[in-house]
Amino acid sequence: MRMSPQEFLDWPSKRITLLAMSGAGKTTLANKLPKAKWFHYSGDYRIGTKYLEEPILDNIKREAMQVPFLRNLLLTDSIHISNKITVDNLAPVSSFLGKLGDPEMDGLSLQEFKRRQKLHHQAEVAAMKDVPEFIEKAEDIYGYKHFINDAGGSVCELDSQEVLDTLAQHTLIIYIKIPPTLEQTIVGRAKTDPKPLYYREAFLEEKLAEFMALKGYANPACIPPDEFVTWVFPELFKSRLPRYQAIADQYGYTIDANDAAQVRNEDDFIQLVAQALSK
Repeated sequence: MRMSPQEFLDWPSKRITLLAMSGAGKTTLANKLPKAKWFHYSGDYRIGTKYLEEPILDNIKREAMQVPFLRNLLLTDSIHISNKITVDNLAPVSSFLGKLGDPEMDGLSLQEFKRRQKLHHQAEVAAMKDVPEFIEKAEDIYGYKHFINDAGGSVCELDSQEVLDTLAQHTLIIYIKIPPTLEQTIVGRAKTDPKPLYYREAFLEEKLAEFMALKGYANPACIPPDEFVTWVFPELFKSRLPRYQAIADQYGYTIDANDAAQVRNEDDFIQLVAQALSK
């Protein structure tokens, strides 16, 4: 969606998609908008509560069945397992994605890891294609005029033209660009607290082969899971930046993460976006 700054300011029902790497301040920025006026749509929350709900629960139950005490309770329907996913707590989604590597260190086999990656890809595509429906429901059911789509950090890796066309047709796409000074902070944070991530399959295969050759691992089952995640994150980071910029150049607009961090309220946010549209 393209428009002039004045058209944006006059837009009675503002609908915006925020795109950024994890750590760029996307969710923090979205939370500066008053929830009484803006419907907040979280792609990751939709993934966890709709499209990966059953696989996540199956995974938890599979682990619980390894514990004799819990196994007996599950088999007799004496206990019920459910998720408590919230917008601020997406740990069950991360736990399901898991990490590739040594099973003795809670790592996943390459086959299982790829299976879960594929499920996440399908779920994220579906969650982004749901945006138009939620824009309509947000106004029709709840009376929200404005809509903010806090998209997942891996949207740039979906390679889905349909997703991009859907987001561009129904929302104003705003990319939060990370300046070099913040890049090192995000990379450093990922190294000290490695988290499960989504990778394009071609990227995963290329970087996994490179990592194993560099470290001398005979097969993925020998890899300490955190070691691979820590090593691959800077490579993933570098590969995603041009993908995000390409989306912004073709479909949307770019704002600087440092400028986004200065936003205090809705008025600041509106002015920042208007400035981006004027460039």
